[in-house]
Amino acid sequence: MERVGGEDTGLPTSIRKVVVASFIGTTIEWYDFFIYTTAAALIFPQLFFPSFEPLAGTLASFATYAVGFLARPLGGVIFGHYGDKVGRKAMLVTTLLIMGIATFLVGLLPTYETIGIWAPILLVVLRLLQGLGLGGEWGGAVLMAVEHSPNDKRGLNGSWPQMGVPAGLVLGTGAFAAVSAISGDAFVTWGWRVPFLLSILLIALGLYIRLAIYESPAFSRVRESGTEARMPIVDVFRTYPKNVLLVVGSRIGIDVVFYIFAVYMLTYVSTNLGLPRNLGLIAVSIAALIEIFTIPAFASLSDKVGRRPVLMAGAAFLGLWIFPFFWLLDTRSSALIILAVIVGLSIGHAMVYGTQASFYAELFGTRVRYSGASLGYQLAGIFGGALAPIVATALYAATGGPGLIGVYVAVLCLLSIVCVYLADETFRRDIYEDEPQERQLIAEQG
Repeated sequence: MERVGGEDTGLPTSIRKVVVASFIGTTIEWYDFFIYTTAAALIFPQLFFPSFEPLAGTLASFATYAVGFLARPLGGVIFGHYGDKVGRKAMLVTTLLIMGIATFLVGLLPTYETIGIWAPILLVVLRLLQGLGLGGEWGGAVLMAVEHSPNDKRGLNGSWPQMGVPAGLVLGTGAFAAVSAISGDAFVTWGWRVPFLLSILLIALGLYIRLAIYESPAFSRVRESGTEARMPIVDVFRTYPKNVLLVVGSRIGIDVVFYIFAVYMLTYVSTNLGLPRNLGLIAVSIAALIEIFTIPAFASLSDKVGRRPVLMAGAAFLGLWIFPFFWLLDTRSSALIILAVIVGLSIGHAMVYGTQASFYAELFGTRVRYSGASLGYQLAGIFGGALAPIVATALYAATGGPGLIGVYVAVLCLLSIVCVYLADETFRRDIYEDEPQERQLIAEQG
């Protein structure tokens, strides 16, 4: 039997099985998301926006990429609502299916040359579906890991879904690095489709694993007491309005810097510096592979010293590193470019990202935890990652250099530091205990 928070939950699901299921499922979903992101940087401009000038085509391609971020808060609201009313597990299965089917269909999509304007329209529709699935996925995966955990391991166990991001990035960029090495026109004709079509095999694996785990013990306790939130998205704003805003503010800068390091860098290296496109993919793949191991290390540290010190230190590091990051890229040295990305992702980003999962989950009570954590996290994506490559491309075009991009990142990292400072420390909080505002709401609802 499993023990959580010192109590026997009566569930046969081990924490090892839960975190592995969260990791594998999240890896698959982020693989799907990142192969689209990589394609948007490398191939979609010429396939779906061929009549545009190169800069305009790149911006249009990144705009379809940004659509996925716009859909993520809606996915967070929809699946957060049902995750807080029906349960975490059912939502994880549903989001995996939505994401996987949409990604597979991108691999079958005709290009602009074949069906004209319908090609980018259908691309946007499928990207919306990807965003909906991912918007609901993150909260459920994190909560399953955190809510199954003993109190002194929530940071470490909550980081397993976060490890799915670099793992998905390794798989996605690795797949594109492999197919982009195809000679001649084969990559443009069919090679880029292979990573999308292969996702169907990963989805089958993810479903098999997720169907084998049990519901979160924290949610099971709420369901047994009959005190589920009637309208979770409304209740979270009634009980935790400040925390929702702090999650959004603390996340924006980190999201921006990640997509500068992992996405915009691909365009910067290949288009602005005229270097081989494989160089950027190799740099990101190496850095992401290392980050799989540094994420749990920093998250485990947060179980000992607290969430806030680790988060603020990581945000400060990222806000400073952005300047030497571009200096190293501009050397055009392959070794220094790879070093710049490794330090940015596997140290700076890992320090923050590994700790965010448990921190955001602990900021909300069980009855609205899925809605609160998901909504805050995904709203930040609209102002953060969705705009980052577009803003960076525009700033470089306006100034001819990366200086303003660095200022843009540094200011938003400062916002993250301020928001974390204003939030409560949560690493010793009892996530099974109702907060006063929740008890009041339960009493009002009878």
